Parts: sequence; C-alpha cells; structure tokens
Amino acid sequence: MPVQRPAGSPAPRTVHLGTSGELARILPDEHDDGWVLEIGGAVQSHVDLEHPGRIRYEYLRRMANVLDAAFPAGEPVRVLHLGAGALTLPRYVQATRSGSEQTAVDLDRELVSFVLAELPLPAGTDLVSVVADARLAAVDLAMDGERFDAVVLDIGTGEDGAEHLRGAVFYGELLELLTAGGVLLVNIGDDAGLGFLGAELGALEEAAAEAGVPGPWTLADQGMLERLDWGNVVLAAGAPLGEAGCTERLAAAGPHPAAVLDPAESAALASRIRRA
Repeated sequence: MPVQRPAGSPAPRTVHLGTSGELARILPDEHDDGWVLEIGGAVQSHVDLEHPGRIRYEYLRRMANVLDAAFPAGEPVRVLHLGAGALTLPRYVQATRSGSEQTAVDLDRELVSFVLAELPLPAGTDLVSVVADARLAAVDLAMDGERFDAVVLDIGTGEDGAEHLRGAVFYGELLELLTAGGVLLVNIGDDAGLGFLGAELGALEEAAAEAGVPGPWTLADQGMLERLDWGNVVLAAGAPLGEAGCTERLAAAGPHPAAVLDPAESAALASRIRRA
C-alpha cells in the first residue's frame, strides 16, 4: 500500500541541521507529484511516496540496478547506507525486497527524524537510524561483527570534502563490512576533468585487491566519461559483479546512454584522466 503524506499535516517543512548548520527543506517537486529534499539551497534527493520503486536521479538508479543485478529478485538483503538524504534508496529496497534490514547513518541528528515525519517510509520498513560520523560508525559496526550484503557510501565528498571519507584505507574498511557475496557502492561527484574520480578509482582498485574482491566497476553517463565532464559516477566492487553477464545486464539497465566499465576498463579510464 503506497504511503501518502497526510493532507494538512502540522509537521514543519523546514529544519535547522545542528551539525552542518544548514537549513533543510522538503518541497513539492515542480515536475511531478513527488517531493524534494533541499539542504543549504541545493536539491539533494527526490522521493515519490506513491511509487517508492521509482528513482529519478541517474546515479541512484544505477546503484539500484547494481542491487537488482547482484542479488536474486525479491530476496531480502542487509544494507548499510552511509548518508541518509531523503532515504530514497532505502525506500526502493523495501519496495523491491520486503523484509530487508537496513541501517542509515547520518551526521545531522535532525535530518532523518525530519524526513521520516514529512515523508514516511513504506509500511513494514525495517530501518535503524544512527547519528554518527560515517567512518566512526563503520568502525563500530565492524567491531560489533556486523556484516552487510551492500554498503552504500553516498556522502558529499570531493576534492573539497572530508578527507577521511575517501581513499584506499577507508574503502578497505567498508569492504570488510561486506558478506562474502556483498557489494560496495560509492557515489563520486566531480568537476570537469574528473581528477577526483581518477584518484578514487585507483584507491578502490587498491582496496579491492587487498580485500581479494573484484573491482572497481564504473557506472555513469557514457558521454560524461567520454568528455571527462562533470557529474556523478557510481563505483562498485564485489564478487557478484564479476559473474558472467553482469556487466552487460547493468549496461542494458541504463539509464541511457549508459557506460559500465569493468575493472580493466576502469583502470584505463583512470590512466586517461591522469594523462588529460
């Protein structure tokens, strides 16, 4: 049963985020019946309460495609989301894999409670919210023996972002949280030239080799990679991606025009970026 935001709800539509100091707002989307989460004046997430399986933003759709390809259809999974946003991907997981256990980590205490009040999760969603720094939370979960089928890193990183939330050592820590058949997904936002992407491709390649898992795969708009243009790229690592035909299925799933580079092609991309 789709979840609808109650008409005339008295819940506030804005909240001040104490840690980041930003103002978060939830607004009706201008283009459809969905909602958008805006933080500091920039749109961060889109949610369709009527159809939680619908994902507008391309990089999140590519992440969802990896989850679809990595695990049997409808099978519940355990997912760790580092970065909450409007919980778009947790909604998708619940809609497509009822019974999944999910954990969302965010540094801003007020954000998740605000999102849940304004944009309720689908009935039956099993989601634990943790207020913490993503890296500290990952370390604590590892020490507690927790393991996940998927770890999703979707935090605003970049050359100007938090240095402790990138690099080979951090990616290695995240890979340690995976089950034997698990996958790691990393959202990389970058400027023209894709210098940051090139560095993180090398870092994830190093971490994957150390962990003994295949990767990284690179998923993005084909034209963006050809032009080394700005935008979002999804990096992925994990055993299921190395199965026969998986790369081709991901490329066919889009969004189009889709580029899905295997580890060798990703290494070649990193080399091209360094030469540019």
